[in-house]
Parts: sequence; structure tokens; C-alpha cells
Amino acid sequence: MGSLPHIVEDCLGVLQLYSDGSVCRSAHIDFPIAAVDDGSVPWKDSLYDETHHLHLRLYKPAAPPAKLLPVLYFIHGGGFCLGSRTWPNCHTCCLRLAAELGALVVAPDYRLAPEHRLPAAVEDVLRAVQWLQAQAVAESGDAWVREEADFDRVFIMGDSSGGNIAHQLAVRIGSGSVELSPVRVRGFVLLAPFFGGSLRTRSEEGPPESYLSLELLDRFWRLCLPIGDTMDHPLVNPFGPASPNLKSVRLDPILAVVGGEELMKDRVEDYARRLKELGKKIQYVEFGGKQHGFLMNDPFSKEAKELLQVIKKFMRRLTHIEQYRASSSRSVDPMDTNSAPCSDDLSNEDSKEGSEEGTEEGDKIVDEAANDENTSDDD
Repeated sequence: MGSLPHIVEDCLGVLQLYSDGSVCRSAHIDFPIAAVDDGSVPWKDSLYDETHHLHLRLYKPAAPPAKLLPVLYFIHGGGFCLGSRTWPNCHTCCLRLAAELGALVVAPDYRLAPEHRLPAAVEDVLRAVQWLQAQAVAESGDAWVREEADFDRVFIMGDSSGGNIAHQLAVRIGSGSVELSPVRVRGFVLLAPFFGGSLRTRSEEGPPESYLSLELLDRFWRLCLPIGDTMDHPLVNPFGPASPNLKSVRLDPILAVVGGEELMKDRVEDYARRLKELGKKIQYVEFGGKQHGFLMNDPFSKEAKELLQVIKKFMRRLTHIEQYRASSSRSVDPMDTNSAPCSDDLSNEDSKEGSEEGTEEGDKIVDEAANDENTSDDD
């Protein structure tokens, strides 16, 4: 008589994989963080993928301005194995993003591993972006999107594994997002993107974080990678031996953010450095002393408020640069604050990266970008 199935992988008691391949997901999770929703930001759910029964959640500012709203996709984290738009930390974070950034926030769910291993999550989020394209060209569709979304100002932001997905979409969509027309993705925000590789980094070998350890990171990769693949798979390591050569890939501007005490700090810093060396428009921001998920898990903290200002400036700068380009023959680098146009929303003082604002108590902000005339990303 065979033995009974036993647990072979356990993710925080929320997800358990058994020896017979079956998966158990806890229906009752004791979240350490409660949702903060005072009703001031309207939100609703919408089905975007009937085949896989996947939903997204829409958020909009309570008092939208007279002009159309920029669209911000927020892709949740969870090691490709956990998470949902409905989880209290994700929900509260999206409420905060909509209110502080004045944006129509779109938070899609995606299929999770190990039931659905990579690249399922990437394919799902791409369909969520294509859902926006379908809304833009449909005679009738979601009223919030149809009446209030500016399809020419779309940004894609992801946290942890969501940041990894945002990178994959940046590569697949390419500069100008031509295949998504009339949707125009202007930039990508990667919050501590979940990358890996066969070689350990110094920060990975450092002390564990409050909610994250190297053992847990490795477990996530075992559960989400296609069976038989290694830690240098292109969906894990963007600069691995089998990964596409990004030198010839045209990318829209990227903002990469990480906490100074994160296990993944070295990988994110290396990612930004390598893209910069390839001539890509990349801004690297490091918040000293912060651990993984500091925006998601405490969106009302001082550092979270500073990060929201960094993201707002990033979005505004790209928007105003495009408007300036349309009315001028001058070549402008969207990541170069010296060539940015002045306006009520983006003055020279307000756009100066590396200033004391947002870098208090030793936080480090490094703004590096290639000269627009000397990159492969020229328009």
C-alpha cells in the first residue's frame, strides 16, 4: 500500500504542494495588514479574460480633473505563486496610487503557479493590457475607461514578481507600443523586480528580511519555473546566457526602485547598470534602510509618500516631454532633467532628481540616462 501524499513545498502556509502534485491554497489567510478603504476612491471589478475567468480591478480618483486621466497598470507580486487584486495590501496600495497620482489604476489578476507555471502570468497580464486596447476601439465598453482614460498616457508598474512581468512586457511591447495602438505605453515602473540567476549576489547571501528569505525566494522559483528549467531561464535572469540581447531592443523609459535592505537589491542595481550601459533610458532609485514591499505593505509611510512623488515626477516628465517633442524639432531625452521643458506641473526645481526631497535619512537616488542622440532608442 502506497504512502499518503505529504507536503513537499510550503509557502507561508498559504500555498502547499503535495507529493502527488496536488495543491492546497488556504481559504482563510490571516493578513498582518488590514485594508484601508474610506470610500473616497471609487473602484469596481471587470472580467478581462473569459477563458481563464480572470478579473481586473479599476480605481479612479474621487474628483477627477477636467482632463482625461493617465492609466496606470499595477501588477501585484507574490513570487508568481501568491497574491491577488483582492488582497488588502494590494487593494490599499491601489487606492493610494489612484488618489495620489490622479490616475485610473488597473490592477489585473493573473494565473498563479504551480498550477500555472511561467509564462502564464506574463501572457495573462499582456491580455489585460490588450483589454484596454479593445476598450479604446470598441463602440461601447466600460464607461470609466471610455469616458475618463487617456489612452495616450499609459504606464505599467509592477511590484516584485509584478516588476518582473513589467520588464517582460517592456521587452515584448517595445518602444512606442505600436501593436497596442491607440494605446501608448509611455514608461514602466519596476518596484524591486523579482529576478534571479544561477550565481548568488552579495545581498541575497545577506541576512533575511522580516517577510522574505532566500529559502522562500528559491521555493518560489521551483514552483513557478517550467519543470526542468534553470535559474538562468530568460524569465528569471534578464541577462542570462539564453536571454535576448537587449542591446538591439527598443525600450521605453524605465524607473527601477529597490529598498537598501532588500535581498534583491544587488540584482536590481545590476539590472539598472546594465541597461544604462546598453544606452537605455533607466532611472535607478534606492531607498536606504527599507525592505521588500515597503510601498505595498505600508503605503502611508514617509518613504512611501516620497516614492509616490518620484513616480509622479517620472510620469509627468514623460508626458510633458512628449508634448514638447510634438511642438518642437529639438531632440529631448525623457530622462534628462536638463532638457526637460518647464511647466506648472514640472518645473526645473520640481524635476531635479537627487535632491533632498525623497532622499532623506540616507536614501539614495541615482538618475542616470543616456544622451538621446547616442542611444538605440531614438524616436
